[in-house]
Amino acid sequence: MKILIDTMLPSEWFDRLAEHELVPDTVLYSGDNCCCDADVLTTNFYKPVRSDLLDKLPKLRLVTQFGVGYDNIDVSECRKRGILVTNTPNPVIEPTAELCMSLIMGIARRTAELDRRIRDNEVQFGLLENLGHSVYGKTLGIIGMGNIGRSVARRAIACGMKVIYHNRHKINDDVLATLTGGNAELIQYVSQDELLQTADYVSLNLPYTPEVHHLIGERELKMMRKDAFLINTARGAHVDEQALIQALRAHEIAGAALDVYEHEPQISEGLKTLDNVLLVPHIGTGTWEGRKAMCDAMIDNIIAFAENRQKDMTIVNW
Repeated sequence: MKILIDTMLPSEWFDRLAEHELVPDTVLYSGDNCCCDADVLTTNFYKPVRSDLLDKLPKLRLVTQFGVGYDNIDVSECRKRGILVTNTPNPVIEPTAELCMSLIMGIARRTAELDRRIRDNEVQFGLLENLGHSVYGKTLGIIGMGNIGRSVARRAIACGMKVIYHNRHKINDDVLATLTGGNAELIQYVSQDELLQTADYVSLNLPYTPEVHHLIGERELKMMRKDAFLINTARGAHVDEQALIQALRAHEIAGAALDVYEHEPQISEGLKTLDNVLLVPHIGTGTWEGRKAMCDAMIDNIIAFAENRQKDMTIVNW
């Protein structure tokens, strides 16, 4: 079985394949001429897997995504061709939730902005200088209450925040109780409009589909409170970036903290000029521990595929 590794990761992370008779010399890189014989393709968010690539890989039977989101993959086309698609959902939960909370704290207390001002010798010390906002006692609105959204909610409650959420389906109270130490009432389900009108911090934690393209646009931004902050660690296309820039310039909302961008890896110049924006380069899962765990999960899928254990794979296109 030939495996095309199209994800730049330390080669030693793939040593475990040899333990299952998937010997190292079957691990190919995209620069090799023999990649057309690949049975397995590993890929990531930045690598589109569409018909043009699939046509070049006629023997392909598995595409395994390094990450949880897989909108870079034409899943329906893979299904038509009998190609399984897997992802790595579990390892991304805690790192992404950690970053989300750090962005909430960072934009609230202006840490990146004030760091820049200190380095540029533009900061002044004083009792009423450099004031930010607290998160304690404030309301966090989470749009998308999947595993990552729930992990963010757990952290927010630990910080003394109130949590409201909107999701395609209302979450079972027993599930919510596990996040709140037994008190499911600490997390309330509301409509999306009510969430936008109420929350001090609005966090996007939902997967991308065409139906939620520009979920946050001019209308939604105008619904938010003028002292509210938008946080996006999901997908850039959830937000109409130009509408966001206009809202930030006009101080229609207090600020935004972004890990993802509509035309990534390009970042709108308008975002870079604003002090009420905190920008980081898609690092939601970007920890050494998280990356290694994602690689291990990807290898688990490959090994389960090689051993015909589909029940042990995280398949997204049954």
